[in-house]
Amino acid sequence: MAMTDPIADMLTRVRNANSAGKQTVSMPSSKKLVEIARIMAEEGYIAGYEVIAGEPRATLEITLKYSKKSKTIRGIKRISKPGLRIYAGKDELPRVLGGLGTAIISTSEGVMADRDARIKGVGGEVIAYIW
Repeated sequence: MAMTDPIADMLTRVRNANSAGKQTVSMPSSKKLVEIARIMAEEGYIAGYEVIAGEPRATLEITLKYSKKSKTIRGIKRISKPGLRIYAGKDELPRVLGGLGTAIISTSEGVMADRDARIKGVGGEVIAYIW
């Protein structure tokens, strides 16, 4: 059966693995999921990611990051859903926790963090918040 929202599935897997204290989490891979993982790695929320080629479908494996006292990812929230898309213009890009978190935005120039979208002056679909 086809998955209706693979981005929500990815975020839920990362959230659950993070709360369980797992080192890695794996999921079916796609270009959009790899871009979201890239942003999470650039912003410092995960230690890294790797795309592992497989026969029916490639697998995305994310290595989670922990500090000595607490988890690096405090929360992840899916914003734009298949049933209700949420868009933000270049002047209305959201600030997560007053700038302490990151909003992942899908723009016409690719998937990027809210800071990069502000610098480039583009808006787009608000995929998720991470803090």
